[in-house]
Amino acid sequence: MTPVNGNAQIPALAAGLNRLARNLWWSWNPPAQALFKELSSRCWENLRHNPVAVLHEVSAAELRVRLLDPVFAAKVRAVLAEFEAYLKSEKTWGRANAPELLERPVAYFSAEFGFHESLPIGAGGLGILSADHAKSASDLGLGFVGVGLFYREGYFTQTVDPVNWQVETYTPLLPRHLPLEAVLDEQGEPVICHLPIAEAKVCFRAWRAAVGRISVYLLDTDLPENEPLYRDLTRRLYGGDNTIRIMQELLLGIGGLRLLRALGIDPSVFHMNEGHAAFLTLELLREKTASGLPFDTAWEAVRAECVFTTHTPVEAGHDRFSPDLLEYAASRFIKSIPGGRERILGLGRVRPEEGREPFCMTVLALKGSRAANGVSELHGRVSRAMWKGLWPDRAEADVPIGHITNGVHAASWLNGTTYRFWSRRAGGDWAARVEDPAFWARVEDPAFVSDEELWAFRYELRRKLIEFCRKRTLLQGRGLNPRDFMVSETLFSPDALTVGFARRFATYKRASLIFRHFDAIVALAKDAQRPVQFVFAGKAHPRDDEGKRLIQHIIHLSEHTALKGSLIFLEDFDVQVARRMVSGCDVWLNNPRRPLEASGTSGQKCGVHGCLNLSILDGWWREAFDGTNGFAIGPDSHPDNIEEQDRIDAENLFKVLSEKVVPAFYERDASGLPRRWLGMIRRAASTLVPCYDTRRMVQEYATQYYLPR
Repeated sequence: MTPVNGNAQIPALAAGLNRLARNLWWSWNPPAQALFKELSSRCWENLRHNPVAVLHEVSAAELRVRLLDPVFAAKVRAVLAEFEAYLKSEKTWGRANAPELLERPVAYFSAEFGFHESLPIGAGGLGILSADHAKSASDLGLGFVGVGLFYREGYFTQTVDPVNWQVETYTPLLPRHLPLEAVLDEQGEPVICHLPIAEAKVCFRAWRAAVGRISVYLLDTDLPENEPLYRDLTRRLYGGDNTIRIMQELLLGIGGLRLLRALGIDPSVFHMNEGHAAFLTLELLREKTASGLPFDTAWEAVRAECVFTTHTPVEAGHDRFSPDLLEYAASRFIKSIPGGRERILGLGRVRPEEGREPFCMTVLALKGSRAANGVSELHGRVSRAMWKGLWPDRAEADVPIGHITNGVHAASWLNGTTYRFWSRRAGGDWAARVEDPAFWARVEDPAFVSDEELWAFRYELRRKLIEFCRKRTLLQGRGLNPRDFMVSETLFSPDALTVGFARRFATYKRASLIFRHFDAIVALAKDAQRPVQFVFAGKAHPRDDEGKRLIQHIIHLSEHTALKGSLIFLEDFDVQVARRMVSGCDVWLNNPRRPLEASGTSGQKCGVHGCLNLSILDGWWREAFDGTNGFAIGPDSHPDNIEEQDRIDAENLFKVLSEKVVPAFYERDASGLPRRWLGMIRRAASTLVPCYDTRRMVQEYATQYYLPR
């Protein structure tokens, strides 16, 4: 029966749900997500799993009546109680180990944040990493604030045309329908800041994303005070030319710092996540010279406050601007800093005196930081070689660029099936301990979870992925008649080994490498006794025609060759598709051209679901692979010749897939269980999940880089 005071609780429960909807904590709490899905499952599925959109769909009257249901109301009370306890808890790692950061926080600047599919302002790995970093900072109770840009049309929606060419479309994002809140002053008006760009005074406001205990501020120039060019400055992520790019980066670095000052936030350290934010060092320099410090003294003070993470060993991944473009976009700002134009431009050059050398944002960030790091051990080594010219008097090994290997916020990559599976064995609070080594060590014990349970779990996840693929393929309508429901419903088999490949379609990631031995792959895929099926997804940068050709090639193979029925390409890769694939696939394929994968994090999301990695020994996998917890493609080395590397890697990939992966998956005992495969799943869970987690990663940043030394 409903409690006597049940009606009196309804307004508080409704208010709590509205508050919860605008805090991204729900994005890593499956019971919270289930509340909004229960209110409107259709809206939840069709509107990118967005609780704010669900509450716009559900009227106040309907919500009130639904909350009169004592069962639903009890679920709401339980989730809200957990949410409030999370927000108010003072027993955190940050309070115990980094209390000084609670008073003067870390300010983390990133050009993109990939929090969730409902807020599509991230393009790929950098954005996912930034968002997972922020989530773990919240979980740890770290003093932390994020700064990014609010892209009003986000990253593009991907479709393919009749010749299988990627087409980008953009849809306006409405803040009132997103998990965001306007940043307002005491009078309830938007906080407006400005900075000089070219000859204009560009105004901007901000939106706050509540991420558990911490805030991320997203800058927005779509204001009537601005000229159309500048109103559109934050329109799209990576959607403009070099002029738009430099203006966005001026806004992020200079504008981001000015917003923090306007809000009264006084960071103790500034973390530049990639070089896009490096102009903040020049704004700090302007502040310090304006206070009376000499240029050199001020620059040393800037360096003492900044740290920098570089994410790419690919030359094209480092923003470089011509002196003329920098002069056009930032001349008024540069003139506000004593020292002269050439001295400022020299801060972005390896050789400051070389007037023709472009201005490089990575160089500016490296020169303006007290500490810098790559994102895996090998990437740190590659970065030291790459930027040795900045320290010509040092040996390469002594170049001051270290490494912290990336991780993932594992709780963000759970689905309902995985959450319930582990909850039944470890209690409902296990997700809060998802990085606990002791928990995952128990997974190796069959008494904790039996082979039968583990294999049933894998079957359920594989079926869910296949049914998702069938639905997506039917909607895409490529190679199928959209009216032919039966064709869609027989696509792929829940019994077959399922290999997944999903990432940005940059050429160095070699999406088509596995198909170089085409006839052999067809024979492997079509083996009646041991079939293999492939799920591919990913987007190419809008201006990357080579990446688009790779997508076109994969789709062609899936529709017009003997691989039809054994290979599909899922359009419009996003966080939702990533969660589906890392959970449902049996094998996660990663075959970049070594050493160009700085870290890679997609494969780190697999272990909690029982998916195994099959990867080149590059980035994180080079450190993680121990011979028992997945599969390595080739040795811990590579030829210098690209063509030879591609040839050898393709041979090694097919050899490992055909001689190790397929036999291990299909080797069954009398009861039909793949005992050796299940043993590898257990090893992967125990050795990878607790180690390659952003909790560990953020703790390392805090102790090695954030805290005063």
